[in-house]
Amino acid sequence: MRSDHVRLFQTLPHACGYFAGRTAQNLVIDPAAPQLDRLYGAALDHGFRRAGGHLYFPHCPNCHACTPCRIDVANFKPDRAQRRCLKRNADLKVSERMAGYNSERHALYSRYLRTRHPGGGMDEAEASDFRRFLTAPWSPTVFLELHLGERLLAVAVTDICASGISAVYTFYDPDEQERSLGTFAILQQVALARRRGIPWVYLGFWIENHSKMDYKRRFRPLQIRTADGWVDMPQT
Repeated sequence: MRSDHVRLFQTLPHACGYFAGRTAQNLVIDPAAPQLDRLYGAALDHGFRRAGGHLYFPHCPNCHACTPCRIDVANFKPDRAQRRCLKRNADLKVSERMAGYNSERHALYSRYLRTRHPGGGMDEAEASDFRRFLTAPWSPTVFLELHLGERLLAVAVTDICASGISAVYTFYDPDEQERSLGTFAILQQVALARRRGIPWVYLGFWIENHSKMDYKRRFRPLQIRTADGWVDMPQT
């Protein structure tokens, strides 16, 4: 992905979603580029992430905390807590579904946002917000749905490229906290990548010593992207 083949734009400064009082900026691949579907795999390898129809990378002048990370699928082995999570959720049915809006998914998404992000501007999501944030016309997206009987408990928005799977976003029933559905969803994305012979599951960005990002360290071996390319995250 060379800069003379695709235009990059820089956003205006906006409030950082991870650190209060900081501002953030992103680099965004031209959203009107006709070849975004073909660029997506290479963009993942360069550390970009999808939000709606935009492929972006944090580009903050005074902060470099956001570090792209990905799971090494072939060598991944669940730790004891993750094995317990798999056992705890053995009663769930996992299915790949076509991405898109329906009223059941929207109701679950709205409940999740009201609980997890109250007053954050996302907690009154309309149908258009659901579509705009979770899907894009060009993205190779499937929804991994987790059902308990007929009840939908979680949806893992999952983009599938030949070189990597991107864990875009997961939302779940806020009354089922004890199931650790976010962890279970990632384990299912790893299983999907393994079935398809895909080497990486991209988890977006990791931030050292940030409580909301610490869970990503547990999916080992984990790689992080540095100025020298992808390297294994050191064991601690």
